[in-house]
Amino acid sequence: MKELKQGVTRNVVTSVKQSSHLGKTTPTPSTLYKSTSSPLLIPASIHSQVSFCHLSLFESLLFYSSATMQLLFFSLPVSPPPHPFLSTFHDCQVPFLITPILFFSFFLLLVLLLLLSIHQWRHPTDKLLPPGSMGWPYIGETLKLYTENPSSFFANRQKRYGDIFKTHILGCPCVMISSPEAARIVLVTQAHLFKPTYPPSKEKMIGPEAIFFHQGAYHSRLKKLVQASFLPSAIRGSVSEIEQIVLKFLPTWENTTINTLQEMKRYAFDVAMISAFGHKQDLEILKGIKQLYQCLEKGYNSMPLDLPGTSFHKAMKARKLLNKTLRRLIQDRRENEKQGRGLLGNLLGAKNQKVDQLSDSQIADNIIGVIFAAHDTTASVLTWVLKYLHDNGDLLEAVAREQEAIQRKIIEANRRLTWDDTRHMPLTTRVIQETLRIASILSFTFREAVQDVEFEGYYIPKGWKVLPLFRTIHHCADFFPQPEKFDPSRFEVPPRPNTFMPFGNGVHSCPGSELAKLEVLVLLHHLTTSYRWQVVGDEDGIQYGPFPVPKRGLPVKVTPRKIKAA
Repeated sequence: MKELKQGVTRNVVTSVKQSSHLGKTTPTPSTLYKSTSSPLLIPASIHSQVSFCHLSLFESLLFYSSATMQLLFFSLPVSPPPHPFLSTFHDCQVPFLITPILFFSFFLLLVLLLLLSIHQWRHPTDKLLPPGSMGWPYIGETLKLYTENPSSFFANRQKRYGDIFKTHILGCPCVMISSPEAARIVLVTQAHLFKPTYPPSKEKMIGPEAIFFHQGAYHSRLKKLVQASFLPSAIRGSVSEIEQIVLKFLPTWENTTINTLQEMKRYAFDVAMISAFGHKQDLEILKGIKQLYQCLEKGYNSMPLDLPGTSFHKAMKARKLLNKTLRRLIQDRRENEKQGRGLLGNLLGAKNQKVDQLSDSQIADNIIGVIFAAHDTTASVLTWVLKYLHDNGDLLEAVAREQEAIQRKIIEANRRLTWDDTRHMPLTTRVIQETLRIASILSFTFREAVQDVEFEGYYIPKGWKVLPLFRTIHHCADFFPQPEKFDPSRFEVPPRPNTFMPFGNGVHSCPGSELAKLEVLVLLHHLTTSYRWQVVGDEDGIQYGPFPVPKRGLPVKVTPRKIKAA
């Protein structure tokens, strides 16, 4: 028994030591909010992580609690009581013994959290932090974020403190910035002082070699390779392939009620497959990749508990299988010396003087990362476009007339839709821009100060998070009058610099923005000329999971368009 207790003690201590190395970085730029059945809006980052900033601390505390309970268990008498009557009393000894130990453990936990908060907030007395409230020790203002509309939470503090203010949410001291000039400093001119930061669970699920998690030479190299796959010159040849996907989907929607978000996810995924692997692929391999990715996606915003039966555990199993599938595909192309098209072809052909080629794991992680980035965001934008066109009938008819004019030229020339056609859709393009502005799918992004920084007259300590609030900038009446009104005409004049950043800004901006816009244009060309859609139900509002979309995924009934006689 003694040896067993010592073994448990050694295991727990070892686990605590190992856990201190698990947490590297913190919250994700793609993380927004998640709704529940209650009227409260629950941040998805709170739903999926206890704390981004001090994950290793929480893991250590969990191991400590586990150790306490295990040592307590093995401290209990193991021999049965001498008399049957005493067995009941013997069983009742446990709670009396547990209570003081649990109380002490809880008290120690509170003390550790208080000391941690004091350490977090400590700064030189001659330095001026941004104005704002840090809330309660360690908890900060996270509870307020639970109970307020997320947009109101940030807007109310901006009105009270100004365009730069501090707060404490999700276990992290944060500085929020909502001015275009300040956002540009963080994302562009002084980007080297503010690194991207993500929770370890997201990094583990997507892959640590993915472009999102890096800075410096490796990031620069990957950015050039990924951008080369999504430049206009690279994607202009994909128009006919994307059009074929649209023509395959639309007839299946006819005279049925569809969940817009789910159908747009299917569409966006098929386009992502072409972008990643090229158009000529083994259908069975792609089917397998799709099934594994869907399992991975379900666990992406779940609680990161890698225990049998949990969504996270299932997702990580799918991630391992997906990695094996991609590596087999990579090895097949290497052995056949066929790089192929798409992002995979670019990554396989990557060589420079220092590094001969990217490793299989680097390629696999970046393929998965690009699919993640291209899938949910594009599907969310497409869902909002259909919502806004449905709610603005006159605008829908104007878009249809623009697309009909292009359609007539295509029929007369006996050809298919081309890249040049998509460059002559000014109204439809403005509809997409206004959707990106008002929906603000990427509401903010996370950065972390890599050193103590003097910023706009304020001091930002090393390790503090800095959040450029894109949604707040996009909804500022100074830049966009009547910001809550859906008005594509506002983009007839280019917006003021750094006030419109739907794809981020700087070296970490989205490289696939042109492909995303092309997907929307091709779909709208065929949808608006041939079909109409009616929202089913009268429930209005927004749900977050993690990106903001219309409630219930916008169920609509799609019917053939009735063309009026001339």
